Amino acid sequence: MKNDEIVKKIVAAADLKSDDLVLEIGPGKGILTEELARIAGKVVAVELDGNLIPILKNKFENQQNIEIIHGDILKTDISSLLGHPMSKSEKNYKIVANLPYYITSPIIRLFLESETPPTEMILMVQKEVAERITAKAGQMSILAVSVQYYADAEILFEVSKENFDPIPEVDSCVIKITNHKTQNTNKIQNTNFFKIVRAGFSAKRKTLVNNLSDSLHLDKTLVEEKIKTVPLSGTVRAQELNIEDWKNLVKLF
Repeated sequence: MKNDEIVKKIVAAADLKSDDLVLEIGPGKGILTEELARIAGKVVAVELDGNLIPILKNKFENQQNIEIIHGDILKTDISSLLGHPMSKSEKNYKIVANLPYYITSPIIRLFLESETPPTEMILMVQKEVAERITAKAGQMSILAVSVQYYADAEILFEVSKENFDPIPEVDSCVIKITNHKTQNTNKIQNTNFFKIVRAGFSAKRKTLVNNLSDSLHLDKTLVEEKIKTVPLSGTVRAQELNIEDWKNLVKLF
């Protein structure tokens, strides 16, 4: 990121307070880190690239509210990372990050399903991924359902590829993911929910009835009768359902 105005716009979108705890994933050379630390009470920055750690520690050696951690965020205990011991009621925090495409979905799922989820995530992701995450019924995917089951998601603004050095092949978007206050922490219920969702999306070109029948090993006629009580058409496809439709299906199956 080489545009300071975009960096400031991302920080403004996080709406930080002086006592906020911010987790930054992949700080790189610390351009966003520095801006976050001007406002937030503390910034915990987790960087996977060992070559960048000495650069970051040298840059921020005199800033008491910045902690640099060398590690893989997908293999790090979240509670320990943000201050141990930590319970759901003890610590509120926000995530601000520029996420590479290949770890966007795993990171979002990791934190949304955590027992100590962030209140908000302000993420820069590839434009195509942002559009998938925020999709509405008719264009839904497993990724969209996975995010919207736990949170509200919206695109805040686009960032053209010219703002990066080197210039990537695609544009990006900054998205805001806000956890539902009534986040479901029932692991069994969540597992059942996503079992049905995966079954529904198992074959993109098939109808929901066919996918559920094949994946759950149920009689097709029985499945069709059940989904009509939602009510859904016998020819509907998984991408046409909204979150409430999925929740109603889970109750049936």
